[in-house]
Amino acid sequence: EVHLVESGGGLVQPGGSLLLSCAASGFSFSENAMNWARQAPGKGLEGVSSINSGGDSAIYADSVRGRFTISRDNAKNMLYLQMNSLKPEDTAVYYCGTLDSRGQGTQVIVSS
Repeated sequence: EVHLVESGGGLVQPGGSLLLSCAASGFSFSENAMNWARQAPGKGLEGVSSINSGGDSAIYADSVRGRFTISRDNAKNMLYLQMNSLKPEDTAVYYCGTLDSRGQGTQVIVSS
């Protein structure tokens, strides 16, 4: 059974940084592409970033490119999202996922 647990969310001021982590288990993590998505209050799910199984290729939504960095540690079954220069519009619940599974999410609030 796929099990994904996000952590690292919280309240941060505009311009600040957060590192989100996702612990994966129950599947062959190193053989799967992974992604981060987010859902802002009152809005639908938005893809933020994806990374291939080897960790050497990633794509980003236009809204976060240049500010967010996705990475993974296949030895530890961990996925990360480094978020810098955070903006109020980045406020959302952030989810890590495979193509067909998603965790419970971690809340990020960007506010002064």
